[in-house]
Amino acid sequence: MLEYFRLKVFRTVAEQASFRKASELLNITQPAVSQQVQALEEDLGMTLFNRSGSRVSLTAAGMVLLKYAQRAAAVAADAATELAAMRGETAGELRIGSSTTVAQYILPQMLARFRRYHPKVTISVVSGNTEWAVEALLRGDISAGVIEGPASNAELHKQKLLDDRMALIVPGSHAWAKRESVELEKLPEIPLLMRERGSGSRRVVETALRKAGMRLGRLQIEMELDTTGAIIAGVEAGLGAGFVSLVAVDKEERMGSVKALPVKGLEIVRPITLIRRAGPQVDGPVKAFEEFATAEAKAAARKR
Repeated sequence: MLEYFRLKVFRTVAEQASFRKASELLNITQPAVSQQVQALEEDLGMTLFNRSGSRVSLTAAGMVLLKYAQRAAAVAADAATELAAMRGETAGELRIGSSTTVAQYILPQMLARFRRYHPKVTISVVSGNTEWAVEALLRGDISAGVIEGPASNAELHKQKLLDDRMALIVPGSHAWAKRESVELEKLPEIPLLMRERGSGSRRVVETALRKAGMRLGRLQIEMELDTTGAIIAGVEAGLGAGFVSLVAVDKEERMGSVKALPVKGLEIVRPITLIRRAGPQVDGPVKAFEEFATAEAKAAARKR
């Protein structure tokens, strides 16, 4: 990587607003991150971050430096990509933004296969909701996004990859686990664990329920949780039922700790979409990933 490492550490801390998250992304210890930032501050003779407990914010000097650090990172990435192309290789940095569900359950295997073909591409994945991914892409913080659901911004190029099906899951010990399906009218009888308000997953579920004729006010919302994993764990613990992506519960279903149960008259399908900046055809790692992900999606569709 051609980017000056100390500047890269600073930029990562600034963009994540966290020394801990920066250490995870950079795969170095948190003390090492602090040491690099401290050394940079000593070199410049200026404080770059306001530190208050676990909270981190940029000083005025830090804001100025971040602007130039991001430009330098973009120039270094372009140089690495162009030099690699001269060698007939695909290399450089690929920064992907995705939802937590996609990052945890869909991307790992896809990226493992992608790395076999492009071992010189440096990959980092940052998770957030769909709105965050769109904003991060337009700011230039990420080079591509893999999101749940559509994105309507005209500045984006969008490519649907696959359909993600969601289903109701109940504890393996629940009486409903012995059924093949359940009637829609039975849903108000069971406590529900739902994603937090504003979550894309929750919007998809609520839209599908309304379309099927279920009044949301009739449902027993027992708890709101901020991740798919938390809903699965809550269902396993017997707190209620929840709607999650089927790809997220394969292991738990095989173990018998939860049961995915079709609800008659209710279908919840959301597209998994690849997004990048609109405009001329991209090259380098982004082009390679787009072509690979599209080919994978087509191959998976043919197998169905």
